[in-house]
Amino acid sequence: MAGKQAARRNGERQADAPATVVLPPDCRMAAQAALQAQLVAALPGGAVVLDGSRVERVDTAALQLLVLLRRALDGRGGTLAWHGASEALNDAAGLLGLATILELPAVGPA
Repeated sequence: MAGKQAARRNGERQADAPATVVLPPDCRMAAQAALQAQLVAALPGGAVVLDGSRVERVDTAALQLLVLLRRALDGRGGTLAWHGASEALNDAAGLLGLATILELPAVGPA
């Protein structure tokens, strides 16, 4: 019990809580190193929630990272969920035929 309380105080997430990764507004090549580090750190928990609601610009490299995350989670029996996905993210994934594999939520009315 004391270990769990210490972990919470130190900002660590509990093993059963999903890791949340907020995608940056500019999700292109310059942000890839930081995004990759966040995604790799989220993998061990097995449950990842992505928040793509703020994404304004996205490139193929970022979408490839997200597909790799999806496949890695599938291979570990993990789960991927979305807290939101912007129109830009949905459009780019749709254009490349990746919206289904990423299980992106539909963009609702503004």
